[in-house]
Amino acid sequence: MKLALGCDHGGFELMQEVKAHLDELGIEYEDFGTYSTESCNYPVFAKAAAEAVASGKCDRGIVICGTGIGISISANKIHGIRCALCSDCFSAEMTRRHNDANMLAMGGRVVGPGLALKIVDAFLNAEFDGGRHETRVKMMMDLENNQ
Repeated sequence: MKLALGCDHGGFELMQEVKAHLDELGIEYEDFGTYSTESCNYPVFAKAAAEAVASGKCDRGIVICGTGIGISISANKIHGIRCALCSDCFSAEMTRRHNDANMLAMGGRVVGPGLALKIVDAFLNAEFDGGRHETRVKMMMDLENNQ
């Protein structure tokens, strides 16, 4: 599995924790920035990471800004992306199992590093259940495709 990572200044410190965790797990990733705590615009990094996932260059993605809200909305503007903002492990697991989410968003000012790493693990370890959920995911994507 290869992950696309992106963050803004508000998510930079938490992303460093996530990257160290991924390194420990031996999970490959591409970091699309930002690379400091200097103020920047999250849509730039959300777009880069989301396009890598949408194109198939990366299998899934993780994006982080201060709250996770702006960066998740931005990622979801990319065709084919289902980015879920999660602040707990149950939501992270269920968004994979039921929504086949291909990106996880978190808030660097909302969740601490200990919880964030558990959220990442829940997101990465859960698989799509398929079945009745396939119909719902197709319906979601049809909404995007019909615009």
